[in-house]
This record gives sequence, C-alpha cells and structure tokens, in this order.
Amino acid sequence: MEENRELHELINKYSDTAYRVALNYLKHPADAEDITQNVMEKLISCEKEFSDESHRKYWLIRVTVNECKNFLRSFWRRHVTGLEDYSGSVPFPEPVYSGVYEAVMKLPPKYRIAVYLYYYEEYSVSEIAGITGCSETAVQTRLMRARARLKEQLKGVWNDDE
Repeated sequence: MEENRELHELINKYSDTAYRVALNYLKHPADAEDITQNVMEKLISCEKEFSDESHRKYWLIRVTVNECKNFLRSFWRRHVTGLEDYSGSVPFPEPVYSGVYEAVMKLPPKYRIAVYLYYYEEYSVSEIAGITGCSETAVQTRLMRARARLKEQLKGVWNDDE
C-alpha cells in the first residue's frame, strides 16, 4: 500500500515536467502524452538511487529528451502527419504570451528545447549540455541563435523601440 502511494506521488510530481519537455520537443500533445507515459514507466521501474530531488529531475528530463529523439527517428513518425493543432491545447493568461509561445514553437527542436530548459526549467548551460548530450558551446550557440530568431519573429508583438 505504501509503495503504491509513493508511486502515485512520483507520477503526480514529475508527469507535468516530462509532458512539458516532450511537448516543447515534439509540438504535438498526443505524442507528448505518449512520451510522458513511457518516461513515467521508466521512472517507476528504475532501480537507480538518486542523491536528491534535483538529481531525479535531471534524470527524468534526460530520459524524456532521449525518448523524444528516439520517437522523432522512428519509422512511424517520419511517415505520419499529425492532425491536431498544438497551440489550442495550452491556455495563456494574456494574448502576448500566446505569441511568444507560437514563436518558440516555430523554432527547430534543438533551439526550442534549449530555450525551454534555460528559461522555464532554469537549468544552466552546463546542465543543458549534459541533458541534451552536446557541448556547452553548442548550447550557448543554440540559445544565441534562438534569441535572434525570436527577436526577429516578435518584432511586431512587443512595443519596444529596440
């Protein structure tokens, strides 16, 4: 009984994080849900000892990114076209946030996941490098290029003179 409660607590605590990472990577809610389910199964069956909660979360995000990469490489994914529009699935308190979200979702996956992990999950460049399996320089370059693309895309959204 105690073990079931602990499993439910783990799922409740980490499923949103896995879903958000997968949605940012895949841009499709149903696919993100499938990836989240796979990651939760791996978390439940994982016998690894985690030193603390941040280590567990880091592991979870790394597994989610790997699952997304595997999914994108799959034969099925390359030969199927999604029918859902992902943008209607995320509510925003203000319309300007919707514009920013749309701009971020238009970025290529390698830029999109770097932006999400850096700004939303507040991981450092070195932590993102570990999660994504690329160098710190590559992460910095991806963030720089993503910011440049977002600045260009969002010129009309913000009323800045910059």
